Amino acid sequence: MAYVPGVTPAKWVRIWRERLPDIPLELVQVESAEAVVLLRERGADAGLVRLPVDRTALSAIPLYAETTVVVCPKDHVVAAADEVTVEDIADEIVLHPQDDTLDWAAEGREGPPGLPAFERPATTGDAIELVAAGIGLLVVPQSLARLHHRKDLTYRTITGTPESRVALSWPEDATTDLVEDFIGIVRGRTVNSSRGRRPEERTKDAAKTGGQGQKAAKAGGSAQRKTRQQPQPGRQGQKPGGGRRTTGGGAPKSGGRSGKPRRRS
Repeated sequence: MAYVPGVTPAKWVRIWRERLPDIPLELVQVESAEAVVLLRERGADAGLVRLPVDRTALSAIPLYAETTVVVCPKDHVVAAADEVTVEDIADEIVLHPQDDTLDWAAEGREGPPGLPAFERPATTGDAIELVAAGIGLLVVPQSLARLHHRKDLTYRTITGTPESRVALSWPEDATTDLVEDFIGIVRGRTVNSSRGRRPEERTKDAAKTGGQGQKAAKAGGSAQRKTRQQPQPGRQGQKPGGGRRTTGGGAPKSGGRSGKPRRRS
C-alpha cells in the first residue's frame, strides 16, 4: 500500500491487522507526483493519493477533502487573523513548489494567488524553509502544514483556494480480493458485511447460514407432525379420548352402571 505525504493511514492499517492478521500490509511512502506512476507500474496494489489521477488507467474512490491553509511566520500580519482570503495575500510573495498538490487549474489559475517568487522551490519542504527565512508565504493542504511544522511558523485557513482531495486508487484492471477488503475498510464496512470480507469467508458464512435454515425447516416439520398426532376432541361434553359425559364433579349419572356387575338377589 502506497501513501503520499500528509496522509495518515494508521487507522485503516489497524483495522486491517485486526481483521486480517495473517496477511501483512506493507506501507510505502512516495511523493505525490510519483504515486500514479508507481500504481501504473504495479509497484503497489493500491495507494492513498491526492486527486486528480488518470481515470483511464486507475480507479479511485474519493475519501475526504482537506482544508487549505497559508503558512506564515508567527509575527506576520496574516497570523493576526483567524481566517484569510486570497485578497488578503494579493500583495505578498507566495511560493509555488514544484511538488504542489493543489489543483489551481480548477480555479482558473496558473498557480497560487499573490506575487510569484523568482524561482519555484523543488519541494514543499524547501518552500517551508524559505517561509521561515521571511522570503514569502505558502499555500498548502493543512496536513502538509502539520507535517512540516516549525516552532517559528504558523498557519491560517484561507478561502477562495482549491481543496486537496484524498482518494484510494488502484489499477483499474487489478481489482483483487485484497483490494476489495481494503475498500471495505476505508468505506467503514463492518466485519459482518459480505462486501467487506474475502470470498472464502463469505462462502463459509453462507453455508453456515444455509445449514441453520435446514435445521429450522426440519424442526418446523417435526412440530407439524406432532400437531397432527394430537388427539382430537370428541362430542361436546366429552373429554378428549372418548371419556363419558359427567355432571358436576365428574361423578357418573344416577342409574348408570358403576363399572362393576351387580348380583341378583
